[in-house]
Amino acid sequence: MTVIGEVRHPADWRGDQMTRDRGWRLILTEAHRAELLAAVDTVATAGVPLGEVSPRVFPLPTLGPPLAGLAAEVTEGRGFALVTGAPVTGLTEHRCEILALGVASHVGTVVPQGPQRVPVLHVRDEGADPAHPTTRSYQHRQRLGFHADPTDVVALLCVRPARSGGLSTIVSSVAVHNEIVRTRPDLADLLYQPWWHDRRTGDGPESFHQQPIYQRDDAGGLVASYGPDYIRSAQRGAHVPPLRPAQVEAMAVLDQLTNDPRLTLTMDLRPGDMQFLNNRVVLHSRTAYEDHPDPALRRDLIRLWLSTGRAGRIAV
Repeated sequence: MTVIGEVRHPADWRGDQMTRDRGWRLILTEAHRAELLAAVDTVATAGVPLGEVSPRVFPLPTLGPPLAGLAAEVTEGRGFALVTGAPVTGLTEHRCEILALGVASHVGTVVPQGPQRVPVLHVRDEGADPAHPTTRSYQHRQRLGFHADPTDVVALLCVRPARSGGLSTIVSSVAVHNEIVRTRPDLADLLYQPWWHDRRTGDGPESFHQQPIYQRDDAGGLVASYGPDYIRSAQRGAHVPPLRPAQVEAMAVLDQLTNDPRLTLTMDLRPGDMQFLNNRVVLHSRTAYEDHPDPALRRDLIRLWLSTGRAGRIAV
């Protein structure tokens, strides 16, 4: 058995610490908001396709430098940040998408997502059955287990919150890793071994793949690839073996730690809040939510996937 050691990194934080540290918030000024609205108007008027929104067509002379600092903190620091005060009220859906893309383009390169490979996806209840093998997490309103998306960074712009619920909760996967090393070293090595995951693209073998829950990249960076919902649903694969007792125990420990209120940080995203999470070192979840009966008032978050090209190094 390989001896797994703790890792040292700024992303090794606890939620009860972060509630007292507000340095992860970037509060937009009126000048920033005016700059964003002007950039949105320029892009919309010119008819720039969503897939072509970039800092070149969406310049932010005053907000750009703070966003560069935010990007460094997300990729090399604590691994998350929250922008507050983006001017989404009164904007059309298309202009909200432009705003989300414009801000995100100053943090990383937008990566296409979803079956249609689009630059933005809307996280809203489509009435999909969470138990269906091809349902994606953004299509229903039930609770999500803690997980990491498959890109460097995931960003969410809140256009409208739910009537109740739908809270975003995050946890440091570095802190969880180190807690397991300290308290359950017998399970740590198992997390670096291949696990079956479900892509939920269908019933064929291509929907299933193997990947460790924790691994190191070529630069020595820690990469977390956990998602209990997708690991459990992989059991439907005809060629996927049942989870071993040790794996079941390891998942129970992971789920206990990722839901530990000492470790987690919860955000109640409001209109104009834009959250950035480093998937390598932060896991995220969402509580179940109830929506408004009026479709015009229902929960709507715009999701973007970003590549940063800066994995960061973690000392062992």
